[in-house]
Amino acid sequence: MRGLLSRIGEGDAGVARPERKADEVAEHLRVLLNSRHGDAVTVSDFGLVDFTDLVHNFPDAIHTLSRAIRETIETYEPRLEAVNIREVPSEDPLVLRFEITAHLVGDGSTLRFRTRVTPGGQFDVL
Repeated sequence: MRGLLSRIGEGDAGVARPERKADEVAEHLRVLLNSRHGDAVTVSDFGLVDFTDLVHNFPDAIHTLSRAIRETIETYEPRLEAVNIREVPSEDPLVLRFEITAHLVGDGSTLRFRTRVTPGGQFDVL
């Protein structure tokens, strides 16, 4: 995430272009989805639950993980509303893919992100 000083130094303080907002949200989603409960000392439930144990419950685990992603975003990404998570079929059976669709609070524009979850549990947000 970008720090306060870098944002101030860009000029046009307080005015964010939609594409810049989308990039900022995507970066926050990367941090959020790659964090696990207990990683943040001050907020114990920041991030996702550790889902490595879910592997034994496939394919039902996909629904559980989708719900956890949605609930985490709704709790910790206040710039988004009407969050919807959809599993996207993957050619690689070891990689999970999800599409995140949500509305940007304030202007109502729709943002769409694609994620890829690697076998090690790392989220890529595209």
